Amino acid sequence: MFLTDNNKKSFKAIILLNEMINGNHKFKTIDNGDDKVLEPLFIDLMAKGYVKTAGINYEVAPKGQEVFDTFMKRYTEYLKVYDIFSFVDLEKGEFAFARFFDFDTDEQWASFTNDQRFDDLRIAVAIFKKIDPGEIVFMSFINENRFDTTANGWQMDLASDNNWKEIEEICRTAIKPEEVGEDAMVDMIGQGSELMIKLLEEEQKNNQQNNTVNYEETIVEEQTVTYYEPYYDPYYVSPIWLVPLFLW
Repeated sequence: MFLTDNNKKSFKAIILLNEMINGNHKFKTIDNGDDKVLEPLFIDLMAKGYVKTAGINYEVAPKGQEVFDTFMKRYTEYLKVYDIFSFVDLEKGEFAFARFFDFDTDEQWASFTNDQRFDDLRIAVAIFKKIDPGEIVFMSFINENRFDTTANGWQMDLASDNNWKEIEEICRTAIKPEEVGEDAMVDMIGQGSELMIKLLEEEQKNNQQNNTVNYEETIVEEQTVTYYEPYYDPYYVSPIWLVPLFLW
């Protein structure tokens, strides 16, 4: 099993915290329409100090904000570090992202990556680095807007088992490190990390060419690239991944 009940509860809580912090929805402390199905989760979040009440509404407590900020740091790293392994040609040892800047539209990129020669190694890399693969798939679902809180009935979708069964199935059927081999995994992760740094540097260069960048902004960009340089080590994992998001 890749998803425990606590995993599911934590991921559901992240969606709620995001909606409370970045969305417009007000969650009331009394049973309220479609939100009623979420009440057990709010009770747990209240009990652990992640949310609080303000009048008749729930609000994010500082402890909840801290958890959400940690998750967003992890999500940012996912997009930079792990998503690069989503399209890998294992036979040729090639990464689709090596040609990322060759395409002008999302449609062109999607057409290029929709090729059977590419395998998804994100789960294998996560397991190799001893990171929860379920969280990696959950982040990919977020990136694809699979938890659309503007859709009717999203609360029931969040509370139901459908998404979590799909995440579990993706984790179960994904390529595993032992199928690739340790030496090959080390090599592919090393190549992916080098490509990631190269893309970050190219992105920084493009930003500087297209915008007027002051000295302080340049320093921030340089620190961004520097921050990811430890990933040259295939076994490296940032400490932010080692902190439990929630303590249930």
